[in-house]
Amino acid sequence: MSNWYYGGPPQARRGALSNSLLKRRKRRKMAAETEKEEAQNLQIEFEWILHEEVHAVLKQLHSILVECARRFPVPLYDNEGKKQDKFVLTVPQDQLKCVVTLTGDAITHADISFKVQRQQQSHQNQRTSINQDSPWKLQQVQDAANHLQQAINHIDNVDDSYTFKTSDEVLHVLGNILGALQRGRTSLVIPKKKSIDELMKSRNMKSLSPNLPEDLAISFYLQSHKLIFAVYQLTNIQGTMKFDSYQGECSVPWLNEVLVLFTVSLQLCQQLKDKVSHSTIPIILIL
Repeated sequence: MSNWYYGGPPQARRGALSNSLLKRRKRRKMAAETEKEEAQNLQIEFEWILHEEVHAVLKQLHSILVECARRFPVPLYDNEGKKQDKFVLTVPQDQLKCVVTLTGDAITHADISFKVQRQQQSHQNQRTSINQDSPWKLQQVQDAANHLQQAINHIDNVDDSYTFKTSDEVLHVLGNILGALQRGRTSLVIPKKKSIDELMKSRNMKSLSPNLPEDLAISFYLQSHKLIFAVYQLTNIQGTMKFDSYQGECSVPWLNEVLVLFTVSLQLCQQLKDKVSHSTIPIILIL
């Protein structure tokens, strides 16, 4: 009776334990087979990404970047460049007016006039110009073009028939492309900061005819899709030097198109990088 009370006869208990053990083993075996099947599917998917999708995305990326290169006004990837545009930059109350001709990566002509404050609250009209014999260089354009060319070169260096063997190989290529694209976009969006002293001593200031007084400096630069013309006036107030500035701007259509293509390329490249980063060749256990 006691055996029955505490779980039944020994043979029944052994039978129950055996059935339970068999069920657990069966569940483990089914789980292992499922895991093995999932691992095999993951490996197939990973190899497809490595061998097929990477090349497809690189080809798509190449097309976008070549299209971006065509928008640049400088010779770049079979693009003849030297596109010429004319822009008018103004601010309210006629404080500043600037008519510029942008050819390639330089301002080849400009008629510039602006008002500066002199003693006793009076204003003086200042005029100067730029001519094609001494153009004002916009280094940002050439820098962005150089970085874009590097990105295209990184893709061109990958043969269409090449078989990537590891994710590290792909990530290395994508890292190089991303780096070049980020530098190119940054060149256009974020101009390098310069001190007033650097602006006044800039070789571009020698492009002006006539030269400006020593307390004045001007600057042309790109910021996002805009061309900006800025005037800086240095003043001495009771022995303390300070400067005032104001600016005019205009939208540059080709810049807007280039930045859109840069952004699309960066997103496409980053998406592929994330996909490859999160994919690994799984270890298949043979049970």
